[in-house]
Amino acid sequence: MRIIVVNYEYPPIGGGGGMVTRDILEQMAQMGHSVTIITSHFSGLKKQETLNGVKIIRVPVLFRDQMAVANIVSMLTYLPSSVVEALFKLKGNQFDVINTHFAVPSGPTGYILSKLFRLPNVLSIHGGDIYDPSKRLSPHHTPLISNTVRAILKTADRVVAQSSDTKNNAYQYYKVDRSIDVIPLGINKPVFEPMIRSQFNLDLDDFVFCTIGRLIKRKNIDDILMVFSEMKNSHKFKFVIIGEGPEHNHIKELISRLNLAGKVILAGNVSDEEKFQLLDLSDCYVSSAIHEGFGLVFLEAMESGLPVICYNRGGHNDFLVDRKTGFVVDLGDRKKFVEKVLELMNDSDLRSRISAYNRGLVQNYYISACAEKYLSLFDDTISEYLNRKKVGA
Repeated sequence: MRIIVVNYEYPPIGGGGGMVTRDILEQMAQMGHSVTIITSHFSGLKKQETLNGVKIIRVPVLFRDQMAVANIVSMLTYLPSSVVEALFKLKGNQFDVINTHFAVPSGPTGYILSKLFRLPNVLSIHGGDIYDPSKRLSPHHTPLISNTVRAILKTADRVVAQSSDTKNNAYQYYKVDRSIDVIPLGINKPVFEPMIRSQFNLDLDDFVFCTIGRLIKRKNIDDILMVFSEMKNSHKFKFVIIGEGPEHNHIKELISRLNLAGKVILAGNVSDEEKFQLLDLSDCYVSSAIHEGFGLVFLEAMESGLPVICYNRGGHNDFLVDRKTGFVVDLGDRKKFVEKVLELMNDSDLRSRISAYNRGLVQNYYISACAEKYLSLFDDTISEYLNRKKVGA
């Protein structure tokens, strides 16, 4: 199969949506399919290259000055730039299908290219591109963006959501009258060299908590720091925060204000290997995000056998089960969060049971299964598209 993929973010820039796109595409390439992605350029990156079988075309965008987070101008300029570059570099090539990730800002590019190249377009919607309760300009209550998302949802040949939560948000906030498929995201089985705690400034007798993600308001790191501030004088622990973003300075100041210096490690951006090394050395994964479209990081933690404690809003409700995978706490209930953290710290048998359960469950969410479901959906979409063309002719 010959596939064009449109995603304005692709590693090393962007967050989880770009990373899972990369993993899916590399899996497809490994299976013998031809995959080309059109994404944003960033200073220091090659404008065109092939990595792990995936042909990457990076198009110029204006004023993107951070790898982790896009700004409005960079997203707006992605549309004309990506269309022009695609026409210039892909014209004359034969493709079978377009897969567009994110309704905004990638959606309009995918729609235009599907018309220009006369190809079916499969739209993949992720959590934050249709609903982000932490943003004042969240797409679901910003009229211009909301109308754009609604149009893109209606015009795609097929729409696939990463979770039931994302699917339900599309129905609730955009009133689309169409079927939406759900294909859960997946992870690669990690390969890494195990480390010892001292190599990451962790003590053997520390109870180590870990969280992963861009440091943005939606991740709500403040809440988990408040939780740990209530335990700082009575329990020996370390809290490792992996990731970077615009909230870095605020979080650093809050750590100081709560007297958590020495208890919290801001690890910043790390390699995939270092990420899994740190998860391997941890005892529990925590998240106080106010919403997750899916929560790929939970699967990564479960792969390492970690119990997960988090709030109950988002796509992770498809696979996280209270007391089986850890604890799922009502959003904002910090008192309950503290109780569950302490319960887990004090019950090694419970941790062992959860660890075994999580290692087994996560095997259903490897990237190979995700890629195969996408390929099956592409096949169906191509067949439907060709049948419509025959009827029209």
